[in-house]
Amino acid sequence: MSRVFKRTKILATIGPAVSSPEQIRDLIMAGVNGCRLNFSHGDNETRDKHIAWIRKAAEEKGRSVTIVQDLQGPKIRLGIIKDNYLEVKKGDILTLDYALKEHAGDLILPLQYNLAEKVRVGEPIYIFDGKVRTHVVEIPSETAIKLEVENDGVVMSNKGLNLPETDFGGDILPPKDLADIEWGATRDFDYLAVSFVQTADDIRKVREVLKKYNSPLKVIAKIETRKAISTDENLEEIVEEVDGIMVARGDMAVEAGAEVVPIVQRKLVTLCRKYAKLCIVATQTMASMVDNPEPTRAEVSDVANAVIQGADVVMLSDETAMGKYPLETVKAMKKVILYTQNNSTILPLEQDPSSNDQDYDAIAAAAVKLAEGLDADLIMCQTTTGATARVVAAQRPNLPIITVTPDARVANQLALRYANSAFVRPESPEAGLKLVEELKESGYLQLREGNDKLKVVVVSGEGQGATNTIKLRYV
Repeated sequence: MSRVFKRTKILATIGPAVSSPEQIRDLIMAGVNGCRLNFSHGDNETRDKHIAWIRKAAEEKGRSVTIVQDLQGPKIRLGIIKDNYLEVKKGDILTLDYALKEHAGDLILPLQYNLAEKVRVGEPIYIFDGKVRTHVVEIPSETAIKLEVENDGVVMSNKGLNLPETDFGGDILPPKDLADIEWGATRDFDYLAVSFVQTADDIRKVREVLKKYNSPLKVIAKIETRKAISTDENLEEIVEEVDGIMVARGDMAVEAGAEVVPIVQRKLVTLCRKYAKLCIVATQTMASMVDNPEPTRAEVSDVANAVIQGADVVMLSDETAMGKYPLETVKAMKKVILYTQNNSTILPLEQDPSSNDQDYDAIAAAAVKLAEGLDADLIMCQTTTGATARVVAAQRPNLPIITVTPDARVANQLALRYANSAFVRPESPEAGLKLVEELKESGYLQLREGNDKLKVVVVSGEGQGATNTIKLRYV
């Protein structure tokens, strides 16, 4: 097929820099496959507008687009600091008090979370993305803790704290997150991203909350805590339990050390491929483009490496939410993805991908091997739940996957899956071939030079409805 489709997808964070229908439409037209709404910032009225604009733009383009609700999590923050600025020196003793209502300009600071119930003497606490490092020296009351400062620095209002050695005991859904889940359950989201996950039990608790609201959202675990990556066994248990993973490299670097991030990223991409789970590589993928119209060579290499490792998605954060060049950033990222996928091969897995259904896995592997062996133009997946498309994508084929489903939410969820382009059509035995014909006539699918038909490998279900059939068709 002469047209080139990017197989690794782009997830863009929506924020003030792209807060209009036209800007969001332009992002999607430029190559964005999913939009992330960050619940650490903004208000629900604005989010309702963003959801409506995203869906309208996707409809205009005739494509499926994922919307991710990204929870703040137990992000511990300082309160309001007088004059929004306080210098601290090495050796200073800071008191952080949850009960304090107003800062007087001294070393007793307000806090938005009661850490006295969680921390122990000796544990490190990093303030302002690690710019000020401290450790706990005393817990003087039920609402206050005392910290010794380890380096000169500055603290400001609402700056976050990282507690790499503190065990929150499964308390990863503060009241704000619970309220946001309740609100989100009535909105058109496709995924719920959960912050600061430590164990697989955290994901089970989130699913119980979603069940209460009859929410069909799939769950993404953001991997950013030291405890989550403490053992390979714990990491693998989280991947097995969840629907997708976000390699949240920012907080992970602060909590566990920047040097661990590349190794953990590679482990997570491999695990997600192994278990047919969605994998998103996030944070600072093109950070310099917040202020500059071109990426650095290191950023280009970073995105290319994520593609070569086999990630489903690379994510943009501040670059599109707050940056000066959101559209240029998406175009630059797409350019890197396309060049990389067309001039390299994905790193092989030591074992074949495996979902929860061995039959699906075997059929998916056979379909991809057949399609590549026959030099087919594309793989067509007919699916109701999305399972067929997910297991085919896990094989990381080097050609497009066109998916047809009668369920709009399934199509939107598949928009972030590797190589997938998902479309909503009424269910019928011939839905896939009819869609290929339609896309061929519209020019979306193009014939290779010298060919008069598209060679299509169709994966579908016949009889009992489960995926059990592979066909070769010419359209």
